[in-house]
Formats: sequence, C-alpha cells, structure tokens
Amino acid sequence: MMNWKRISRATMLCTTAAVALAGLVGSAHAEDKKFKIYLSLSYSGNAWQSEAANIVKALAATPPYDKQVELIEVISGTDPQAQISAYESMIEAGADGIVTFPISSTALNRVIKRGCEQGVKFFTYDATVTEPCAYNVSYITAGFGENSAQALVNELGGKGKIFLSRGVPGNSVDKRHTDGAMHIFKQYPGIEIAAEYYSYWDDRTTQQETAKALAAHPDVDGIWAQAGEYGAIQALQDAGTKLVPMTGENSNGLRLALANPDMQAKGLKGVSAGSPPAQSGYAFKLLMEILTGKRTLEATNIEYPLPWVPAASVKLCEGETFENGCNAFPDGKVPSSFVTEVFNPELLPELSLLSALEGKPTPGATIQPLPAEIVKAPNEPGINCQNCEPPADLYKLTKIQPTVSP
Repeated sequence: MMNWKRISRATMLCTTAAVALAGLVGSAHAEDKKFKIYLSLSYSGNAWQSEAANIVKALAATPPYDKQVELIEVISGTDPQAQISAYESMIEAGADGIVTFPISSTALNRVIKRGCEQGVKFFTYDATVTEPCAYNVSYITAGFGENSAQALVNELGGKGKIFLSRGVPGNSVDKRHTDGAMHIFKQYPGIEIAAEYYSYWDDRTTQQETAKALAAHPDVDGIWAQAGEYGAIQALQDAGTKLVPMTGENSNGLRLALANPDMQAKGLKGVSAGSPPAQSGYAFKLLMEILTGKRTLEATNIEYPLPWVPAASVKLCEGETFENGCNAFPDGKVPSSFVTEVFNPELLPELSLLSALEGKPTPGATIQPLPAEIVKAPNEPGINCQNCEPPADLYKLTKIQPTVSP
C-alpha cells in the first residue's frame, strides 16, 4: 500500500510539473513564434493615413517585434466590398491578426465575425465597427465634434455663417464628428450652415472644396473642419479675404498658424484637436501583447484621449518627438500637412519623426510594455456596438464650456 501511495504521489508531482512546463513552453512558443499580421487600410493617400501606417511599420521593425512579426500592408480603397474581399484573402492566408482602418462601421461585420471564428484577432484604429468580436481603438467617442463645435460657436458669439468641411462619406469617424457638431450647432439659431462638403481629410481637397464654397459665400464667418484643415486656411489666403475663426485637427500647419501673431491679426482664431495617428500604434501593440501572451483582454471598445491645443498652448519641439510639453515642430522641420499627434510618451515611447515620416524604427529603441489599464469607450449605437443604449450624456462637453447662451 505504501508503495502505491508513493507511486501515486510521484505520478501527481510529475503531472503537475509537466503541466507547469507545458505552460512555460507555451508562453515561450508564443514569444518565439512569427505572427502573420496584416495592416489593412481602406482610404489612403493623405498625411494622416501615411503616418498611421508608418507607425505600425516602424513598431513592427523594432526589437523584439522585428523577429516576431511578418507585416503585410494591403490598401483596398473606399469601396466596402473591396475591403471585404481583402479581409477574406487575409483570413484564408492564415492571418493571426489584422490591424485595420475600416471604411464602414457595419458593412464589414459579417466577414470580421467569420475571421474571429477562425481565430483571427481584428483591431480597428480610429474608425470603428459594430461587430462585437472586434477590438475598436479610437478617440471618436471622446467628443471632437461637440467640443470643437462649441469652441467655434464661442468664438463667433453664437451667430454667423459657417462651412462644414467633412471627411470620408459613410465612415464612422465622419459620422460621429458631424453628429456631435450638429448637436451643438442646432442649439444656436444664429448659426447658419452656408456650405457643407466632403474633403476626404486631405489638405489639397479641402483647399479646393473650400475655394468653391468661398466663391458662393465670400462672407463666411467661420469654418468647422475635420482633418485637412490647413487647406481651408490656404483657400482663405488665396481668396484674399480675411481669415476667420476655425477649428481643425492636428496638422503642424494649423498649430503654427494659430500661434502666429500675423495670422491672428488677420482674424484667425480657434483650436487644434482631433485624430491622433498614434492610435494605430496603440492598437498594434495591444494586439501583439495578446498574441505573445503578455496580456489577456476580451474584445472591447477602447478610448484614446482627445488632443486639445488652443493657440495659447502651442509649444515648439526642439527635438524629434514630443518632450517637455511641446506639441508642434518649427516651420520647415516637417510639412504643413504633417499630423503632429503621432507621439505618446506613455504608450508609444519607441517612436520618433523617423518612424512617422519613413516607417523606420528609432535607432536603439526597443518595444516597451503598455500600461496595464485601458480606458473603455462608451457604447454608441451604429458607431461601436449593435443593439446597445448610448449614455445619457452622449454629447457632454469635456474640453470647453459655452460662453454664449443658446
């Protein structure tokens, strides 16, 4: 009997050790495996999209990811069916993960669900989808539309003719921004929307479309713009009219213009806020931490913080990244269209201008772990969830308060 007990105990110890060893081996295997990751862009061709893609490429080439990742970039254009076909090909090719800017919040759901069922992890950045198995990493629920609209209303004293310079039709980012902005504008009967146009988040297109609007409405009082906003300034200058209060996103050109006394004297006022290309890098690092066994996280909606830089807060950087509170680069250091919010010292300390402009790793950098905590985004029907209820304070102002009564 004693012999059998000893044998049984020895067997249990061996089994426990084997299980523990298997766990260690599995973890080591996850770290050693080379993962097939697709970078799937829909709309492309502007500075924002190029920088967002370059960030992922630079991180994928930074140790130890350079030994762990096979990164494949696919650009499918603005047709949802083309992106659906691209996803299908990625799934069939054995993708471990897909980091993507989705063109539609709903049209891609079926193929995303099929990919999830086959073990593919989908991480969207900036734009979102409503399929529950996807991880959405985005700032759009942080309130760019409503906060920037209120800032413009404040500058105009609650009345005036304005232009709306929008993004890409049918995209969740454009929809959420515009919904939030209109929630504010509709409260002020003195605000008249004289022209509304799609600028595809591109400086050149924004300049062209704003010029057309100016030809019909040269007496415009303000411009509410999404990305590509520096093109609106160029259109105003080309027309030889005064500059007007405006809001825009994070181009270096806008930030320098807002802080320029000569521009201010001509009428330019406003705030720089909006979409950080850094979202793509955050999504990619979260995906890699899950795949390598360093993080356990179920599919969820993750909120990235909204940048907010009024003219008085513009501070020039002396180096190659955001340090000591700086948030813009000297004229000539980067193009005017360069989207400044590519850096995040806490989440993406590995990045530099070289990363954002050329997709190359920062010399000497290694991948640093992300903070353990994430910020969950609120549910927004049609934006990041299906059959869900929005929060009661969906369009709550978080960056600015009204100085003019509706």
